[in-house]
Amino acid sequence: MATLLVVDDDNDVRETLQALFLNVHECHTADRAEQALAFLEFESYDAVLTDLSMPGLSGRDLLRRIQRDHPTTPVIVISGTLDEEEAKSLMEMGAFAYFTKPFRLEDVEAGVVRAIARRQELTKAQESSAPGGYRRDQRPRFPV
Repeated sequence: MATLLVVDDDNDVRETLQALFLNVHECHTADRAEQALAFLEFESYDAVLTDLSMPGLSGRDLLRRIQRDHPTTPVIVISGTLDEEEAKSLMEMGAFAYFTKPFRLEDVEAGVVRAIARRQELTKAQESSAPGGYRRDQRPRFPV
């Protein structure tokens, strides 16, 4: 079971996406990027789905922070407007996928499946490259 974070200031979108994934994955929601960043301090997510335009920090800001602090976490951006230049820019920044509202649930679901698979690949590669096969934060501690 994967752990997802859905970030959107629109309650209907949050509830729809949570309902879509709730029976298959653990799904947390946040209504703004600042709340999502607070969750990311304590929880590791297999994928983050974020709205682009929100009060306070934008989805672009959230993407930038996740790329910096949680580089193995795929971010799927959802936008209320179709702007090809914006989509291209976000993908170049590292967004895993870009969907426009209204979106097809099947498309978002397929994107999340691919994002989770990518996260697993990146995590496995990171673990195998760490000394002793452990990620730095998972190395066994030996008494001194």
